[in-house]
Amino acid sequence: MKVGVSILGIFVADTAYLARRMPVVGETITGSGFSVGPGGKGSNQAVAAARAGSPVSFISKIGRDTFGDMALRTYAEAGVTPKIVQMDDLPTGAAFIYVNDQNGENAIIVYPGAAGSIGIDDVEAARETIEQSRIFVTQLEQPAAAAQRALEIARAAGVTTVFNPAPAEPFPDAIYPLCDYIVPNETEAAALAGFELATVDDARRAGDALLKKGARTALITLGARGVLLHNASQSVVIPAMASGPVIDTTGAGDAFVGGFSAALAQGLAPVEAARFGCATAGISVTRRGTAPAMPTRAEIEVLLAQGAAA
Repeated sequence: MKVGVSILGIFVADTAYLARRMPVVGETITGSGFSVGPGGKGSNQAVAAARAGSPVSFISKIGRDTFGDMALRTYAEAGVTPKIVQMDDLPTGAAFIYVNDQNGENAIIVYPGAAGSIGIDDVEAARETIEQSRIFVTQLEQPAAAAQRALEIARAAGVTTVFNPAPAEPFPDAIYPLCDYIVPNETEAAALAGFELATVDDARRAGDALLKKGARTALITLGARGVLLHNASQSVVIPAMASGPVIDTTGAGDAFVGGFSAALAQGLAPVEAARFGCATAGISVTRRGTAPAMPTRAEIEVLLAQGAAA
């Protein structure tokens, strides 16, 4: 019997710097805050899905170092089952994150470290974990060839696939037909479709372009405008949800993907799962950090109930 969510991705230590703006090249400015914590898209999604109530296995590589220890502590605390290879010759990845201290917007540089060496052999070693899950999720912070092979294994086993094409790196067109759900943000969707998403109608046109390439459903996150769920039978905008002032949008997309995947694994219909994901993201942006900002299932249900009552 298939159960829960399996995720292939990377862990990095997030080093976050708060400031009023980014410095230009050659300039030094004073920041207003700093933190170090667990991050990486796949890892954040795993934590989000686990806190949202789903069994989760996370497939990755880390170094045998201080940041690697942080990763293992993170999974123990969140209830994520690590399917992790620890390496002696490569370090755990790290990310530089700039967060605007006025509006929470961010810019990020990621070095994947050990996880950048994830290959097809690593994916094959995790085959049983993928095949036994209800939902499989991956992104593009590890090599695209590994993502594609994992999606192929999942599809062949009848596992529902969720592909988050982030960061906006090139990937083979053969990945599209392997996607039950392709989940780009508006910037990534624009890069894939070849035009800007100024309106929801633009997002629908982008969704059509992704379906034409073979994806079954396009799920485009649109920031404050919500999320577009678009496929051959329906095109629905699910509104964004707010649980308080937005202070840090870093990891909001990961919160959505993790919450959505957990809800799908628990049997919710796609639109309801997307609403669950919006609630997950709506809470995460009211907190600093990425993985530490992910809400519990109880918190998500409270926000959903408030939305239903409004």
